[in-house]
Amino acid sequence: MSRRATTSTAPSARQVWARSRGAALVLALVLIGGIVLATVRSGDSHGALDPRSADPHGSLAVAELLKARGVTLTLATTLDEATTATDTGSTLLVTTPDLLTEAQQSRLREVVTGSAGRTVLIGAGEPSLTTLAPDVTSATSTSVENRTPSCTLAAATRAGSVDLGGERYRTAPGTRAEGCYPSDGLPTLVRLPGPDTTDTVLLGSPDILYNNRLDQQGNASLALQLLGSRPHLVWYLPSLTDDSATADTPADSTTGNFLALIPSGWLWGTLQLAIAALLAALWRARRLGPLVTERLPVALRASEATEGRARLYRKANARDRAASVLRTASRTRIAPLLGVPLQDAHSSERLLPALSARLPETTADPGTLLFGPTPADDATLIRLADQLDALEREVRTS
Repeated sequence: MSRRATTSTAPSARQVWARSRGAALVLALVLIGGIVLATVRSGDSHGALDPRSADPHGSLAVAELLKARGVTLTLATTLDEATTATDTGSTLLVTTPDLLTEAQQSRLREVVTGSAGRTVLIGAGEPSLTTLAPDVTSATSTSVENRTPSCTLAAATRAGSVDLGGERYRTAPGTRAEGCYPSDGLPTLVRLPGPDTTDTVLLGSPDILYNNRLDQQGNASLALQLLGSRPHLVWYLPSLTDDSATADTPADSTTGNFLALIPSGWLWGTLQLAIAALLAALWRARRLGPLVTERLPVALRASEATEGRARLYRKANARDRAASVLRTASRTRIAPLLGVPLQDAHSSERLLPALSARLPETTADPGTLLFGPTPADDATLIRLADQLDALEREVRTS
């Protein structure tokens, strides 16, 4: 009894490793990078403008100087903490006012107006000026560089030149305001006096509060005068995780608020990348013309060529193409045996009637074998090849 050879369709361990090693390498790199970042950031790093951070863009240095001058500092990371800590003898510093929602800004405006204290807004733009400083609008931003006061504000004249830039401001006609450190005629620092001792200070950029810039020019002097004029300083670091940010926000405005936080340059850059990707796709999808048959530089055995082609089909999971090749070859071989011209070998209307007449009692379904659907898996494809071989043998021996 002859033992029939079977073909295994299960991938070997080497094939599994070859297919998955790229993903495993990327996953390993991500894990290593995450561990390294977690290790680096596990120390005293808290982020930009954080009074606990000793990083170059942290503000630990100015916080320590204020404490040495007798100023009590309260760190607030939510709106509730900031409004609760603010009173008549307080200075409220808001590091990123544009991060606040309209509801948060309105609530903060009410507290600030009734506190009779000072409010310092860092880098406030149009999203927050409309509510927190309605008489002021922002112009195009400018680079941070050393600038002279060019004003009569006492804190600015005592500090002298400082590193300022960022947002530039315009005040409405008739508004009581003092503008300092101008860039092209527009100030990057504006003080808006309010009733009694209340006032609001707009700083175009936060650089004078950074650890790595505090000892330059008059940065320390201006920072201490603006933030240390009251015995109590509330240092408010707004956050997107604050519950008050979503308390009164409609569900359909979440995307709009998020997009408002993205600089316009990033949006234009994303659009350009999308256009570039579309053009690249069109370029790669261009028609290259018909295939050209060339003589091979070396002679290959038919079995080697067949095996190599089969491996390529298997690697690409091209069972549809492999089944089509098998069926086409079978139809081409049996058509002359059935008396069907080669040009009609691939016509089911011509081939199947001739095959039924030749093999009226066959158990196989010729229509499914020769013109059926794509095999669902490799095992079905191998079974199709065996059945086509059996059909050919039956036609030849009938």
